This record gives sequence, C-alpha cells and structure tokens, in this order.
Amino acid sequence: MSREALRIANCSGFFGDRLSAAREMVDGGPIDVLTGDWLAELTMGVLLKQRSRDPEAGYAGTFVTQLRDVLADCLERGITIVSNAGGLNPEACAAEVEKLVPGVKVAVVTGDDAGPAFAAARAEGWPAPHLDTGAPLTVEPEVASAYLGCWGIAEALAAGADVVITGRVSDASVIAGPAAWHFGWKRDDWDALAGAVAAGHVIECGAQTTGGNYAFFTEIADLSRAGFPIAEVRADGSAVITKHPGTGGAVTVETVTAQLLYEIDGPRYLNPDVVARFDTLRLTQEGPDRVLISGTRGEPAPATVKVGAVSTAGWRNQTTLVLTGLDIEAKAELAQRALWAAVPGGRAAFDEVSVQLLRADRPDPRSMDEAVALLTIGVTSTDRRRAASLSRGAVETALASYPGFFATEPPGPSSAFTVFWPTLMPADAFPQHVRLGDRTWTVDPMPPTPLSAPLPEPPVPSGNPYAGPTRRVPLGTVLGARSGDKGGNATLGLWARDDVTFDWLAGWLTPERLADLVPGDHELRPWWLPNLRAAGATVVGLLGAGVAANLDLDAQAKALGELVRARHVDIPTTLT
Repeated sequence: MSREALRIANCSGFFGDRLSAAREMVDGGPIDVLTGDWLAELTMGVLLKQRSRDPEAGYAGTFVTQLRDVLADCLERGITIVSNAGGLNPEACAAEVEKLVPGVKVAVVTGDDAGPAFAAARAEGWPAPHLDTGAPLTVEPEVASAYLGCWGIAEALAAGADVVITGRVSDASVIAGPAAWHFGWKRDDWDALAGAVAAGHVIECGAQTTGGNYAFFTEIADLSRAGFPIAEVRADGSAVITKHPGTGGAVTVETVTAQLLYEIDGPRYLNPDVVARFDTLRLTQEGPDRVLISGTRGEPAPATVKVGAVSTAGWRNQTTLVLTGLDIEAKAELAQRALWAAVPGGRAAFDEVSVQLLRADRPDPRSMDEAVALLTIGVTSTDRRRAASLSRGAVETALASYPGFFATEPPGPSSAFTVFWPTLMPADAFPQHVRLGDRTWTVDPMPPTPLSAPLPEPPVPSGNPYAGPTRRVPLGTVLGARSGDKGGNATLGLWARDDVTFDWLAGWLTPERLADLVPGDHELRPWWLPNLRAAGATVVGLLGAGVAANLDLDAQAKALGELVRARHVDIPTTLT
C-alpha cells in the first residue's frame, strides 16, 4: 500500500473524443495511470450495431488507435492503463492491444453480460420494470449489460497487469479501481471510495472539467484546445483536480462544480461499490488550475445494480429543407403537404413524426444567411423501407414545391436506432471475473457492512423570498447550468456564483418556478446541494425513449441548461 497521491489522467470522455489526448497526457507531465470513458448509453447501441455486422467488433476501436501511439512509452515509464473501451467485446479489444507490444500484460474484466440472468428472470415472470417509470419491458433485448464496480480492476492491477480492459463498468470505476489498488482500500472504506467516485465523476468526461461546455466560457482565456484533466487521488479519497501546465482551459471551483452537477439525480450518487454523498463534499481552490475535492462521505453500496438493456427498435430518417425570403410559414406548410402527398400512406404511415421550423430569417435580409429558415422533418418506423420513403418523397417534390426549394444535403437512407432500457437487478447476480494471461479468477463478493451510524439526510435550504427591487434579465446573468441525458430523462443542474446569490436562489426557486423554466409538462424531481451553492432536477421522460430514438433537436438535453439560463426572470438589482 502506498501513501503517495496517485495521478490518474483522463484521455477520453466519450467514443469519438480527441485521438491525440493520450499522447498529450503521456508527454505533458508525470502521470501514474492513463484512463478514460468510452461507454455512454448511446455508445452501447453503436457497439451493438458494430457487433451485429462483425462478431469480432463491439469495442471502441479509437482506444486501440490511441494505444498504438503511446503503449510502448507507457510501459517504459511505468504508466498503467485502465479502460472500459472493451464495451460488448473486451476479449477482442484485449487481443488487439496484445498485438501492439510483445509481452504486454493485458487483463480483461468481465461479468457485465447480463443477458443470461436477464432472460432467466424474465422467464420466471420478472417484468424488467423501467428504472424511472416502472413500466414493464415489452421487447426482447439484444444485449443487457450490468454496471459493475471497481474491484475487478483493482485485483487485475494487484496481479501485475499493465493494461486493464473492461466491459460495462460504472464511469467512475476506472478511476476508483486504480485508487483502491494503490492505497489498499478495503471494501467498506466507504468515505475513501466515495471520494474516488467523486473524483472519477469529475474527470471521466474529459475536457468538460477544464472549461469545455462551461456556462461562463467567455471568462476562460483559451478554449481552442482545452487540456484533459488529472485527478491526484490521496489515501483518504480526497483528490486535487488539475491539468498539465501550458494546456488550454482552466480548472476552477466552478468548472469542477459544473461537472459534479452533470447527469446526476441528486445528492446521493449511486455506484456499484458505494453511494457517494455529493452533499458532503467541499471544493477548495488550492492554486492555479488546482481544485481540492475533500470531505466526501460514503454509504454502503446498493444491493442492486443498474442494468441497461439495448434493443433495435426501428428505423429513423430525416430531411432538412431550406426556406428563403418571404412567406416562410406558408412555404413550410406547402413543403409538408407536398411531402406527405408524395409518401405512400402520408404522415400516418410513420410511427412518429417530428417537424421543426428554425427561424434565422430577418426582414430586409442583406445576405442569404439572413434570409433562410430550416424545416427539419424526422420520422421513425419499424419498417425500414417505409422510413426510407421519406427521402424519396422529398426528392420528388424538388421541382414541384415552394419557390427557392433546396435541402441542406441530399436525403439519405434510413438508419436503425436502438432503445436503452434501464432497470435494476440484484448485485450478487453479477460477480466479476478477471483474466490475466492463462489465469482466470472470480472477485469475491462484498458482504453487507452497514455504517456504524447513518449519515444525516441531505439538507434542503430554507431561503427567504426576496422583496426588494428587481430587474428582468436572463437567469444566466447570475447562474451557471449544466445538463445532459440519462436514458429517457434529462438532468439539469444550476449553481450560484456566491453565497448571496445562492440565498436568493434558495428563496426564489419554488417547484412552480422550476416547472416554468423547463419546457413541456414533465415530472420534475428536484434536489439541492447547498455545499456547492447548487440546485437541480431530473426531468422524467423529456427525452422519450432515449437519445437514439429521440427526434428532438437537442436529443441529449445537452443545451437544456443554456435554454434555462436564457429565460428572463426578475432578479434582485443588487445581484445584477
């Protein structure tokens, strides 16, 4: 067991992130572990498509591309690599990595394939209730993956692995695993594990920690090439978030706050190994680009784990027509009538139809940019040919519709889309298995170990309504926001920049005002994090059946926070 801080560097926040990030992190300064996150919920559907075309696919090939560049240097410098890029086929991913450098010791952590347990439970009458709505699953999934914890990773590293490749683990597990191994934590070191999970949640999305997608981006000097983050994890689970010197972006209390609020459901952040209490942690600016996360408390791991079932639900297609100049609304109406007349069965032929008219046109335009509006029409169908008929119909109307007809690009064929279905299953149904060379073993399960004393419930602020003079300005004048997706739900986090503003927010943000800020009529599950001067909510069902099936303009709710910040509200003049 070591007492020295462990420097864990991130080089990927999603499948498709910057390919040069691994080289930047290896060469930018000293690090001990190179890791990253490749497995968003949407990615599991992408990998399913890959594997359906090629049984040897189903993992993130960009990870192998990155290692082709840096693996030899990592081995020479003693840098360990931990990755969840194995996706649906970690053994195939490991085989590709083993080809890169002779003698590299690659461990594989599996056990996340929930397919057999899922099918057996359903055969016995289990309805696989949706995690948020409770609705029963009505289709047979093509793949089901359990979100595993960090202990398989920790044991693989203890056995001498140079590279650890996993299937589906929680996002923070690839950070918590190396920390648990390095410091020799026990399974019930709840506070230390919770601290590592908090640090993992902060750095797993890459440059979002260093200023990427940050509400007050104009205050950061250089975001043209934001550096990737590093977590200097300490023996007690506290961690300093930083980045390599000379890289773009910034690490501040607020950039870290923004990422802590990203895609969470409230103060209790559930992971397979621990429940991290985000209402207990504290952020401290220790120096330029150095933010300490400390004080995180942990509660025992849940008895259940999240399982994501993915199935191909149908086919989608869309076309975007450009409307120019006068009579935009009349042109949009004609375009739709002509399109539906050209499609067999018309609009009713499709399972779902989305029509969005985006107005960028101005009176007396001086250029084409000031004269156009975009009409996007999207459809879904369980019939591939029917979905494809939208394209043919759009092409047929090209010379017989509104004046100035053209499209942003030629309409294309339909594409399959998947649906992600989250549910819960018993954690003990999914033991982790580790293979390193010719040796394979099973990670011992964690026996229940309750806390000696329960932690206090998360606090809810009792602010006083403000009665002084106000000015009607955008909410984003005084509040930051971060939003994202979780299955069919959207998550929204808001934070104040100082204590005075948070006091106003605590008195102003009633359930009614929160509902008014969020578009549509959806169930809201609000929460508060006074230690971060933050509030937030889960917006249940805003994204329908999930990202891949959603025809909305902002299918992943990434811009929901910016929409809320743009809303005009009455804010005390003393704050503005």
